[in-house]
Amino acid sequence: MIARTRMIDYASLFEWCNRPALQPWLSRMPAQLDRLFRELRHGDLEKWRRTVEQLPTVPASRIDLNRGRIRIGGKDDCDLPTRQTIEKLLRTLHPWRKGPYEVHGLFIDSEWRSDLKWARLRDHIHPLDDHCVLDVGCGNGYHCWRMAGCGAKQVIGIDPTLLSVVQFHAIKHFAGPEFPVHVLPFGIEDVPPKLRAFDSVFSMGVLYHRRSPIDHLLELRDCLRPGGELILETLVIDGRLGEALLPEGRYAKMRNVWFIPSPNTLASWLRRCGFKNVRLIDVSRTTPHEQRSTDWMRFQSLVDFLDPHEPNRTCEGLPAPQRAIFLAVSP
Repeated sequence: MIARTRMIDYASLFEWCNRPALQPWLSRMPAQLDRLFRELRHGDLEKWRRTVEQLPTVPASRIDLNRGRIRIGGKDDCDLPTRQTIEKLLRTLHPWRKGPYEVHGLFIDSEWRSDLKWARLRDHIHPLDDHCVLDVGCGNGYHCWRMAGCGAKQVIGIDPTLLSVVQFHAIKHFAGPEFPVHVLPFGIEDVPPKLRAFDSVFSMGVLYHRRSPIDHLLELRDCLRPGGELILETLVIDGRLGEALLPEGRYAKMRNVWFIPSPNTLASWLRRCGFKNVRLIDVSRTTPHEQRSTDWMRFQSLVDFLDPHEPNRTCEGLPAPQRAIFLAVSP
């Protein structure tokens, strides 16, 4: 079906999903994937493909998706040379932005402690038991695995960054195909409009990258079934209703940051888009404990993006990153 990647097999997704509301997307998805990989010109794709193909197959004695460090297998599941081979191959997929993971005793210490974000929201969201979930901008799928650990019936993550998709499939190689978790190399614009198919939709760390935040909120709304729950996490600033920051240049060295609203402003955007029961459940300053350089992500990270003399400002003199989590119900 998708011969140009070979390492990516979505057959189980097509075989499992009998939800009628998803059929308009599933019916066109093979052609979407085929076209994407046919047109793709990423120079590292073949190298990444070989990396995943070369990963040893090691049966996992245990899988725990409900720990901060997602654990697949144990140290005693393989010998030292096999674990060293696993480490060598997974390190070729540098940088690992999201995690942490532990694979047969190998600790993948990612840039982001994604478990901290999950801990801030897990007790507030609607239970995911038997839910069909969409994770927009999911990275390598760390939170998708946590959603499956909470009982989600099917989790579909989308992220256009191909390296993140490859990292997900490297992890799934060890977890096994039986888990109903999939990550697709798509952006939200690849989801058919007005699908109204998912019980829960997560958008975490995406809104501020969109030139039109209102359009993004409408896209998220149209992915949800009526009464479904949106979980939205994004950068915010301190401010009053109606205030938002539009950086004139970079923000924390990022080029593609557009609107950073105050919490009250974002709540008003959600209501304007038709969402009900809009709730702010958390506002947290991002710290070097949560985002930092590691041996698995050796590039610059948060401390390099802040003013060294005034850490509550970015290196551009703007308010330092703080993130809010909102919940809202689709009409």
